Amino acid sequence: MNSLVALAILAVAALLEAGGDALVRVGLHAPSGGSKASYLAAGAAVLFAYGVTVNTPSWDFGRLLGVYVTLFFVAAQAINYFAFNVQLTLPIFVGGALIVAGGMVITFWGTTV
Repeated sequence: MNSLVALAILAVAALLEAGGDALVRVGLHAPSGGSKASYLAAGAAVLFAYGVTVNTPSWDFGRLLGVYVTLFFVAAQAINYFAFNVQLTLPIFVGGALIVAGGMVITFWGTTV
């Protein structure tokens, strides 16, 4: 599989996982039963789509985990900012830099450029 295609699939999977989690969070705190059930059902469907997306390709997901965790962190922070208006704090920024660095180590250690 082309590296760009794998990266795109992982990015979509990260958005689906973080987005599904966000829908479940909204559903759990929704005021009415109808909207609560709708958000929870949408969250379940999006999380199912994540599972299908990340598990359909035949790849070494363990090797790609560093890239995925990095993409998930970025997607989760973007959703947290745009959907929930939560600002990025210094500890999140520093921790995120460590996550990105760790993802790069997992991905590129032992590979030749």
